[in-house]
Amino acid sequence: MVAILLGSCSQNFLNTQPLGEVSSSIVWSDGSLAQAFVTDIYNGLGNGGFDEQMLASLTDEALFTHPGRGINTVTEGTLNPSNLGWTNNTYEWGNMYKKIRAANLALENLKIATFDDQDLNDRLRGEAYFLRGYFYQQLLRYYGGIPIIDSSYGLNQDYSKARNTYEECVDFIVKDCDSAASLLHGKQIDKGRASEVAALALKSRVLLYAASDLHDIPTAKAKSSVIGGFANPELLGYLSGDRKARWEKARDAAKAVLDMPGYGYKLDLTAPVSAEQGQNNYISIAMGGGSKASEADPSAASELIFARYFTANKDEGGEYVGRNNGPNGYHNWAGNEPIGELVDDYEMADGTKFDWNNPLEKAAPYKNRDPRFYASILYDGAPWKPRDKISGDVDPANQIQTGQYEQGGKMIAGLDTRQSAIENWNGSWSGYYMRKFIDPDPNLVDNTTRQFVPWPFFRYTEAVFNYVECCLELGQEDEAKLWLNRIRFRAGMPAITLSGQDLMEAYRSERRIEMAYEEQRYHDARRWMIAPTTLGRTVAIIVINGKLKAGATAPVPYHHDETLYNYTYTPEPDNTVENRKWEDKMYFLPISRDEVNKNDKLIQNPGYND
Repeated sequence: MVAILLGSCSQNFLNTQPLGEVSSSIVWSDGSLAQAFVTDIYNGLGNGGFDEQMLASLTDEALFTHPGRGINTVTEGTLNPSNLGWTNNTYEWGNMYKKIRAANLALENLKIATFDDQDLNDRLRGEAYFLRGYFYQQLLRYYGGIPIIDSSYGLNQDYSKARNTYEECVDFIVKDCDSAASLLHGKQIDKGRASEVAALALKSRVLLYAASDLHDIPTAKAKSSVIGGFANPELLGYLSGDRKARWEKARDAAKAVLDMPGYGYKLDLTAPVSAEQGQNNYISIAMGGGSKASEADPSAASELIFARYFTANKDEGGEYVGRNNGPNGYHNWAGNEPIGELVDDYEMADGTKFDWNNPLEKAAPYKNRDPRFYASILYDGAPWKPRDKISGDVDPANQIQTGQYEQGGKMIAGLDTRQSAIENWNGSWSGYYMRKFIDPDPNLVDNTTRQFVPWPFFRYTEAVFNYVECCLELGQEDEAKLWLNRIRFRAGMPAITLSGQDLMEAYRSERRIEMAYEEQRYHDARRWMIAPTTLGRTVAIIVINGKLKAGATAPVPYHHDETLYNYTYTPEPDNTVENRKWEDKMYFLPISRDEVNKNDKLIQNPGYND
């Protein structure tokens, strides 16, 4: 019996597979396991842009409320290879290459996979090409040219590799996009996975950037002495060539997206919708068509080309956008608060520029603005959701309070200020809060409540903007205005009738407003090379005081009431949290000193070798 038992144990031991692992040979012989491998590559997308710290706070869109987390290292220009400041994993060098390696493994093994479903094999290869192209695009637009690795490394290989030129990187990514689009053509795609149109959208973005000022080296050198003095400008852009041809390629790539059926939301209008409808349209887009709030239109989901979705069966950081960014008076964390530079750029409802020097506009700065303003910004007196009663019935009117108001012979602090009795450490410095991407459903109030708003990696309107910009650069103004005004009509804004440089500036302003908080401004300000006068500005805040009118009695609890109060609004520069400035080295991120030490063939980006 002992001999039999020992023999049996020995055989079982030798034949047992590890319970927590699957061998490579099994993965690529089973369609479901192969799909699971490719699905894991999507983890490189993280929470999309919905981390607690958002890229908007590295721009003139927002200020991160809580100092000391590395954002000021970037905005104040003190970043260097040994101190990168805050870096999100969705573009961090090592994390991107980890996922690129996984995509390479998938592409290598799917070529020799033995499972029978060729349609599935083609789809998975298409997804892997798209993901590899996307991750390389992330590296390219933050760092410039990077080493192109198109195969998986094994043990005992030489891992050092020089950076490829910017042009070579663009060509490689475009080729991946074309491969993905071809393999995914006609495929039934689950929500959240790569598709043919997602590959075309990625191609459009890459080619638009490639045609822009920052990556046309003669132009970039004329605008920046740092780039002008760099010994390897081929890593940053095109040294020569037909720039018009680059704009034409970018235009055609964008038009290929626009021609795809089934995408886009209310872009067939010939006149502006009402202000109320324009606001609701924009809320619907921000919600991805997924909110239960009455003003959200489910058909707006057609705007999303590729998005990061969140579901109730997984508790993920991207589900806490409301908690991370809402007002402290609602027991939220204020996070990425809008700053005056963004707020002031929302036009008046008639299409004219807002102007603090206009007495009527200064007296009532939040009236008659672009409808997207009310869908994007929470400002003093703005209606919002019912407050949690944990602090008592302190605000029956359900209004944002970011000012100081006269009551009982003294000035009291609003509930949503840094002097509030409710979690003042989470109060806004700027006097504004983010509304965009926060679900307006009144049932989602508590600071632990999750929401399921998708992050838009690519939406149809970005491709429209790409097409408009290319048309403008190529002198096709009528075509540009046709599409630009379709976006404005959907938002309830009047048509733009300008031409020349004024039209280009109007386009850039429109892109800034429409795409606010969508990780566009960081890159746009750089590729247009307007960062010194936009991202380098001192943060603007708003100081609000409400004084009772003669004979008026203060309401208790306080609520915004212009029949009882005279309100004054004073914009002021403020560097309490950050002392922002622009350094031209910030056009590109530094490559970590650890990476340079591991690979002595890497050339550091300009401005970071001091």
